[in-house]
Amino acid sequence: MHIANAEVLVANPGRNFVTLRLTTDDGFVGLGDATLNGRELAVAAYLREHLTSLLIGLDAHQIEDTWQYLYRGGYWRRGPVTMAAIAAVDTALWDIKAKVAKLPLYQLLGGRSRNGLLAYGHASGVELPELYESIHRNLGQGYRAVRVQTGVPGLGSLYGVAASENASTGGGERRYDYEPARRGAVPLEERWDTRAYLRHVPTVFEAVRNEFGPELPLLHDAHHRLTPIQAAKLGKALEPYDLFWLEDVTPAENQAALRRVREHTTTPLAIGEVFNTLWDYRSLFEEQLIDYVRSAVTHTGGITALRRIFDYAAIYQIKSGVHGPTDVSPVGLAAAIHLGIAIPNFGIQEYMRHSAETHALFRPRYTFADGMLNPSEEPGLGVDYDDEIAQAHPYEAAYLPVNRLLDGTMHDW
Repeated sequence: MHIANAEVLVANPGRNFVTLRLTTDDGFVGLGDATLNGRELAVAAYLREHLTSLLIGLDAHQIEDTWQYLYRGGYWRRGPVTMAAIAAVDTALWDIKAKVAKLPLYQLLGGRSRNGLLAYGHASGVELPELYESIHRNLGQGYRAVRVQTGVPGLGSLYGVAASENASTGGGERRYDYEPARRGAVPLEERWDTRAYLRHVPTVFEAVRNEFGPELPLLHDAHHRLTPIQAAKLGKALEPYDLFWLEDVTPAENQAALRRVREHTTTPLAIGEVFNTLWDYRSLFEEQLIDYVRSAVTHTGGITALRRIFDYAAIYQIKSGVHGPTDVSPVGLAAAIHLGIAIPNFGIQEYMRHSAETHALFRPRYTFADGMLNPSEEPGLGVDYDDEIAQAHPYEAAYLPVNRLLDGTMHDW
C-alpha cells in the first residue's frame, strides 16, 4: 500500500487551518493537521514545495521510517514549521493505518488506559462578576476543571481575557473562534505591566476560591511574560489557592530559568506549548523542573514524536497536558485524544470548543460529556474533511497580538 496523492488544504471556517490529506493507491485516506497560528502559509508552502513530492510512492505503513526520513533527511531539523509539517504527515499515516486495521486509532497505541480524558475549559473576565459568570458557564457546559484568566486594572485588552465569546479586540474588530487572533495585515498591540499583574492575580484567585470552593481544579497561564524571579514570586503567592498548574511562567528556552522557579514554589508547573521536539525537554525532565508537558501533536512532529516525549516524561512522573486551543484543528485534537486515552501518564487535556463552522468542515466524532473527552470508535481518527465547505471559506490573514510594556518596549507574549 503506497501513497498515491498528497494534498495541502487551507481553509478559514472562522479561523485558518492547514490540513494534509494523503490517499493511498488502494483508496485509503488519512488527514493530518499542520496549522501554525499566524504562520499558516509557511507550513503550507513547506508541505507543497518540499514534502509532498517526497511522499508519493512511499509505503504508507512505514510510519517510523517516513518520520525519520523527513526529520533526518531534511538536514535543517526542528523548529515549528518543520515539525508541524512532519506532524501532519505522521498523523495522516496513523489515520490510514488504523482505517486499514478497521480500528479506532487508540487501539493501535495500546488500547485504553482510562475511561476518558479530564478536560479543562477557559474562563475569563475583566472584572470579578464577569469572571464568575464565565466560570459558571464553563461548569454548566460540563467542565470539571477551569483555566482562569483575568483582566488587570489599567491595562485594557489582554490575551486570554474576554468578557464574552468572540469579544472585541478594543479596536472594533471581533476576535474570532474564541481566540485573540484578529483578521488583518498587522497584529493588535497590547500593553503590559508586570508589577500590576503580580499584585492583582493572587487577589483574583483568593476571590475565586472563596466563591467556588476548594475542590474545583483551577489553572492559570502567565504566557511567558515573567522573569524567573517574578515567576517564582507568583508561584509562591498562588500556593494558598492550590492551582492544578501554573503555565508558561517564563520563556523556557533558557532551561536553567526553571531551576530558580522550582526552588521557590511548590505550585505545579506546565511548560512546552511552543516546544517542538524531545530535545527541548531534556533538562526539564531530568532535573524534574516541570510537572506537565504542554506540547501539541500538531506542533511536535505528530503522534510518533509526542508519544516518545510522554514515555520519556513518565520516567520522572511528569504527565501530559496537551495544548488544545482552537488553532489546533479538530484533526489535531482528535489525534491528541487518541494518544491521551492510551498513555499511562495522562494529566489533563485542554479543550477549547471549535465553532459550528469548523465542526461542519471537519465533522469530528470525538465526544465531550461529564467533563471528559473520548475518542471516536470509528476506524482511524474519526474526522472527515468537506471540500465544498472548505471552498466557501478561503484563507484570510490573521495574527495573534503582540505585547509592549507601558514605555513601548517589546515584551514576551
